[in-house]
Amino acid sequence: MGKDFKQTLVNLIPPAMIVAVVLFWAFIPEALAKHPATIIAAGLVITAIVLGLEFLFERHAGWRLNKREFLTDTFYVVLGYTAISWVSNTLAEDPLKALKKSLGITTEWAMHMPFLLQVALVVFLIEFGQYWMHRLMHNWHPAWLTHAPHHHITQLNAMKGYVGNPIELFLISLSVVALFDLPLAAIFCAVNILGVVSTFAHANVRSDPPLFYSFFFTTIRNHSLHHSVPYEDTRCNYANSLILIDRVFGTYREGEADIVGQDERKRLSIWEQFLFPFRPVIDAIKARRNDPPATAG
Repeated sequence: MGKDFKQTLVNLIPPAMIVAVVLFWAFIPEALAKHPATIIAAGLVITAIVLGLEFLFERHAGWRLNKREFLTDTFYVVLGYTAISWVSNTLAEDPLKALKKSLGITTEWAMHMPFLLQVALVVFLIEFGQYWMHRLMHNWHPAWLTHAPHHHITQLNAMKGYVGNPIELFLISLSVVALFDLPLAAIFCAVNILGVVSTFAHANVRSDPPLFYSFFFTTIRNHSLHHSVPYEDTRCNYANSLILIDRVFGTYREGEADIVGQDERKRLSIWEQFLFPFRPVIDAIKARRNDPPATAG
C-alpha cells in the first residue's frame, strides 16, 4: 500500500467515525437509546479508539502520551462523566426543563423533523453556545481565570478536551437543548458527533481530514493553533467542534502549532488547576500576611 494512499485513509478516519456514530444512533433499539449507560459507553469507545490511533499514527513526538499525562487525563474523564455531568443536570438541565414546562413552551415541530436535521439542530445549539462562552473566556479576565488551566496543558492528546477547572467545565457544558422537544437518540447522536470532532481536535493523530470535513468541523490544525503559547494567538478558532462558526464570525485563523501551553509552558497539577481561578485572592492574602505590620510613629 502506497504511503500517500495510506495517509489518505488516515485522513478519512474522522468523517468515517461520524458516519458510524450517525448509523449507530439512527438504528439502535429505542430501549437501548434511552438507557443512560449507552451514551457513556459510546463516548468512552470513541475516546479509546482515538487513543489507539495516537500510537499508530503519531503527529508530534513531543505530545507522546506518558503515564503522568494518562492518569491526569483519566481523572478528568471520570470527573466529566460523574461530578460535572451531575452538576450540569442539577443546576442547568433540570431547571431549564422545569421552566419549559411551567411556561408551556413546546417545540413539537422538532419531533417531526428528519433524524439528521434533529441531530444538526442539537449540534448547532450546543456549539453556538459554547463558541460564545469560549470567546468570552478569552476576552474577559475573570472568565479567563476559569479557562486558563485548560491552556496550561503542554501537549495535546485524545482526552485533553476533558481537562480544565471544574468551573469552566460546568460553564462550557451549558446549552439550551433542554428547551426543545427532541428524541434522546438525536441528542445523544449529536453529543457523540461533537465528541468525535473534539477528541480528534485534541488528539496527537496524524490525520488531516479533507475540505468537506475541515470546512465545517474543527481539526487538530485549528485547535493546536488555538493552544499556541502566546496568549494573543489563542484568541481565534474558538469553536470546540464546529469551526464554521469561527468562519462566519471572523475569528478563524489558518495555521498549526506543535508547541502549546501558557505562562512559560508551566504544567499545572490537578490541585493547581482547581485553585487557579482563586489565585488572585490567594496571592493577595499571602501578600497581606507577609507585609510587616505598620508601627506607630
